[in-house]
Amino acid sequence: MSVRMKLLCVTLALLLTANFCDGITVKQSPVLSVCREGDASVTLRCYHDDSSYYYMFWYRQRDNNMEMLTYSQGQGLWEIQPPFEKDVHYTMSRPELTRSTLEIKNLEVGDGAVYYCASSTAPVTSTQPPFFGNGTKLTVLDPNIKVTEPTVKVLAPSAKECEDRNKKKKKTLVCVATRFYPDHVTVFWQVNNVNRTEGAGTDNRALWDKDGLYSITSRLRVPANEWHKPENRFTCIVSFYDGTDNIRVTNDTISGDLQGQSGGEITTDYYVKSTQTAKLAYSIFIAKSTFYGLVVMVMIWKFQGSSEKQI
Repeated sequence: MSVRMKLLCVTLALLLTANFCDGITVKQSPVLSVCREGDASVTLRCYHDDSSYYYMFWYRQRDNNMEMLTYSQGQGLWEIQPPFEKDVHYTMSRPELTRSTLEIKNLEVGDGAVYYCASSTAPVTSTQPPFFGNGTKLTVLDPNIKVTEPTVKVLAPSAKECEDRNKKKKKTLVCVATRFYPDHVTVFWQVNNVNRTEGAGTDNRALWDKDGLYSITSRLRVPANEWHKPENRFTCIVSFYDGTDNIRVTNDTISGDLQGQSGGEITTDYYVKSTQTAKLAYSIFIAKSTFYGLVVMVMIWKFQGSSEKQI
């Protein structure tokens, strides 16, 4: 790849993450697509809402590498971009100024990637930035890897977790979903069977293992006093797309920790209860000591009285 092309790819990658306040809206469908190796074709669709944007493009992002596949300068016109010009694998259509499709034929495992549609009023070599859709994630199933549901496990907070910047004590629960294929998963949290989005965060993408399976982690930060209530139940749920439908994987749940054995902190309730228990134990100890003292005094008094009578 030439230096010019590399710079263009970097620029486009940055534009994908930019937040444009003005401009057109670009929509893509489907959001997810799962095919099998050897399938005849799959078609990705794109629409934007401004007919003054004559240029439309399709890009493929794979392994952090952004490549332009095809572009169109107007209705009914399109060209494939080098080095794909000799590849009949990709076909673009532009039936209307605001609509376009990308057809991928004779699917291979290597076609798995995120495909982006974009539109602009000028070629990408100009200073006019293109506007991108949200992308379509395409997975082509490897026939040598079995579709496998993830195993889900929730881990308790670390005992050494510190306060946050606002001096508020927080605890972080970690959900680990492992050994799944393909990598189409959505992770969400519940606290006492109610969905919780505040404080939740999930990895941007699943990590690929050497054996072809994937793993992903998600975190939930909650107030420490919420974690230190044993009646609270924290659940991690993973929605998994098995190539046919989204299924809800068996989740994992843990209860709050009263004594802070996992979180490493002693709550106010636990301190009060512990203090009350200690006071009760101490009172019983004093009462027993007093009783034994009286018993000893009585025995000594009787012994002295018995001794005097013998004299």
